[in-house]
Amino acid sequence: MFQLLSRTPREWVETVLDNFEEFLNDHASAEKKASGMAMSMALHYPDKPELVAAMIDLAIEELMHFREIVKVMAARGLQLQKDQKDPYVNALNKLARKGSNDYFLDRLLLGSVIEARGAERFGLIAEALPPGEMKDLYLSITRSEEQHQDRFLVFAKRFFADDVVDKRLAQILTSEAEIMRSLPIRAALH
Repeated sequence: MFQLLSRTPREWVETVLDNFEEFLNDHASAEKKASGMAMSMALHYPDKPELVAAMIDLAIEELMHFREIVKVMAARGLQLQKDQKDPYVNALNKLARKGSNDYFLDRLLLGSVIEARGAERFGLIAEALPPGEMKDLYLSITRSEEQHQDRFLVFAKRFFADDVVDKRLAQILTSEAEIMRSLPIRAALH
């Protein structure tokens, strides 16, 4: 596991809690997109059966999170809204290099970093929520995101030399911290 180079400010937590219904819709959208990304990786790398199996499992788990958030929304009388572009993920995806091996490594590391940021932020929400079902849900999702972070990193180190992974991860983490500082605070996961 690695540490992110920047921390989410308390202002973000306050913004989410003040606009929690808006956040729930964004959270549902993020889970749906994460499921789709995992399926995309499974289909893109059929020659790596252990990765395919792990990405299918990840896609199902992310879809289960999507289902849980949609249930929370329905209980609050909320409907899913049209997906919004995620400026954080879009900026990170621009870091992906061309070339099949470079692109593959970057996809794995970007997945790990995105999951790490999700774990951090879901953990902050869980910490701020009062005891109850919502807190328990966000604690559970935080643990899942931490496992996802590790899963992507393990595969990166399985397919690439440690020094190559560590060097590229350091570059991505530096860029991720800059991206985080450049984005406005909003009631969204990223």
